[in-house]
Formats: sequence, structure tokens, C-alpha cells
Amino acid sequence: MRTIWSLLLIGAASFYPFFQKDAFNFLSEGTSVYAEAAEKHIEGPLKMDVILEREYLDGEVSQETIEETIWTLEDFWAKYDQWQLVDMDIDYMVFRRKMDDISPLLKANGYFGVTEDGTLTIFNGRPQETNIIQSFFQIDLGRLESTKCEELKKGIPIVTKDRYVEVLETFKSYTAGEKQAN
Repeated sequence: MRTIWSLLLIGAASFYPFFQKDAFNFLSEGTSVYAEAAEKHIEGPLKMDVILEREYLDGEVSQETIEETIWTLEDFWAKYDQWQLVDMDIDYMVFRRKMDDISPLLKANGYFGVTEDGTLTIFNGRPQETNIIQSFFQIDLGRLESTKCEELKKGIPIVTKDRYVEVLETFKSYTAGEKQAN
């Protein structure tokens, strides 16, 4: 009979450098996890919780938990080859992936705005002091065109990654304390 942990480490060793150095010293005979794994034998497919963490450009991290039925380790590791293994235990594995996009929260309800002290900020909904998601840098409001200032006070919907980047780049040149080039 095969132990779950040994099978998973063999698969992990082929994909993740952390395990390649000395895969089985990571899990030595003296650890309670090893003892627990040695007692748990498998016959047929292995069931395990897989936690997928998505880290977005705006800093938001979402988590999704899936119960995986692992028929072959080769297929399992191939399925997650675009993910980074960040934690594992006898009953679960945690994978993380950096997303080249903004979070679903910002797409649905994110607005750029400005706080009373002039800090460029993302709000959950139209700008209000109580619904701040993320703050960036202070803007010299005196240098801003009145239309841009009004836009920020009303809130600029984000909706896409391109819009997110565009607004940050636009207002970066109005950072408080920087001299404007002539």
C-alpha cells in the first residue's frame, strides 16, 4: 500500500524546486504529520481539498476551495502547473497564482476618488470616507484641472485593468510635492 504523502511529494518534487532539494527530509519520520500520513492508506482515488488563491494587481486575494478527486498524480500536477504550491498538509494543498488583472470587486463596484486630504483612493462604490479599499498617493489638487477634480470627487468607475492603469498613470503626474516640468 502507498501513503498519500509519499505520492504527493513525488509529484511535488518534479514540479517545485522547494521539494527537489531533499523532498523526503522535509517530512522526516519524527514528525506527527508523517505518522498521520503513514497511517492513512489509499485504495482508489485520493480526495483532497485544494485551496486556490488568486492575487490581483490591486492587492485583493480571493480564495476558492475545491474538493479534488485525484486519479493520477501526473494529471493532478499537470492541472496545477500554472500555480505555485505555497502550503500543504495531509488533507489539503494551497496553490497561489498572480493574476494579470484587477479583482472582480473592482470591476463590479470600484471607483477611483480622492479623500479630503487629496489622497488618490479606490472606494467600494462612489467615494465616501467609510468605504475605502486602497489608498495610493497624495495629489496636488491645486494643479488639477477643475474637470479632473470634479471627476475624482464624483468617482471614476474602474471596470477594466486598462482603466485602472490609465487612471493611476494620469494622476501620478499630479503627485503632491513634485515639481511640474516646464
